[in-house]
Amino acid sequence: MRVILITGGAGFIGSYFAKYFLRRNKNFIIVNIDKLTDKSSIENLRELEDNPRHHFVKGDIRNQELVNYILKRYRPDFIINFAAESNVDRSFIHPSLFTETNVIGTQTLLEGARYIWAKNNFRGNCFVQVSTDEVYGENTGDDYFTEESRVLPNNPYAASKAAADMISRSYFISYGMPVVITRSCNNYGPNQGLEKFIPKCITNVLQEKPIPIYGDGSSIREWIYVQDHCIAIIRALFYGKPGEIYNIGTGEEIRNIELARGILRLCGRSEDFFQQVEDRPSHDKRYGLNSYKARNNLNWSSKIRLEDGLKLTMQWYRNNREWWE
Repeated sequence: MRVILITGGAGFIGSYFAKYFLRRNKNFIIVNIDKLTDKSSIENLRELEDNPRHHFVKGDIRNQELVNYILKRYRPDFIINFAAESNVDRSFIHPSLFTETNVIGTQTLLEGARYIWAKNNFRGNCFVQVSTDEVYGENTGDDYFTEESRVLPNNPYAASKAAADMISRSYFISYGMPVVITRSCNNYGPNQGLEKFIPKCITNVLQEKPIPIYGDGSSIREWIYVQDHCIAIIRALFYGKPGEIYNIGTGEEIRNIELARGILRLCGRSEDFFQQVEDRPSHDKRYGLNSYKARNNLNWSSKIRLEDGLKLTMQWYRNNREWWE
């Protein structure tokens, strides 16, 4: 069997990937490392507890000794780096934590993989760095970011992810390591932490609480259902060209205020059930991705429309109140 090491695999996207991939690929083992900082992370992996093809290791990717041990023991063919501190608001308070996890952690993984894989000249290997559209900064006008757009992050979280991308690329240029970088738009779906916008909206409404809206709610975001993102990562893993970057977007852009109103409509609530809160510093007004390269070169496209994905997500939070309450 072939082995995939995933990091941050108890988090929202990583845990969904592990469950989705193992259900559909019988000839793979997933080794999953996560430091379990969120109590909900354990529940995210409950479905995989008795799966013999899922091996979980509690640990921190900043620990080079631990990373080296895992790589030597399991000899993964592939590595997908989901592990990241991703809460933008928290990055303003603890920026050093984001640098340590997102930058140093990525470099630790790359160095460990280089040592193991170089002995076989990187044959049959791939390192996928899972990144974000926020590294590009703010869209101006009606333009869309391509993979060649300048990287100009505007908050500590985005800056740490941009730095991790640059380090990942440098390992391809300097050592020939087969590294692929994916940059996706905003994700949503089951098991997402309540600090994120869509689960916060849904759970607040279910608890008869108003939806908090930054500023006037005019910020525009592009949204992708987590399953579509995971499929894109699988495509990048097996069909991506080493050294390349792939934007992962849906083209479904919407203002935060309109998204909140849509959620309220789905819940049968008044569309003005809001509470305005002070806007965050350097709040980017819009992100928009040109995803032609992924569609054309990876034969990938998003399948789940925003309205349908919201219905699926809302139903999950309704059915799993014990997970989030």
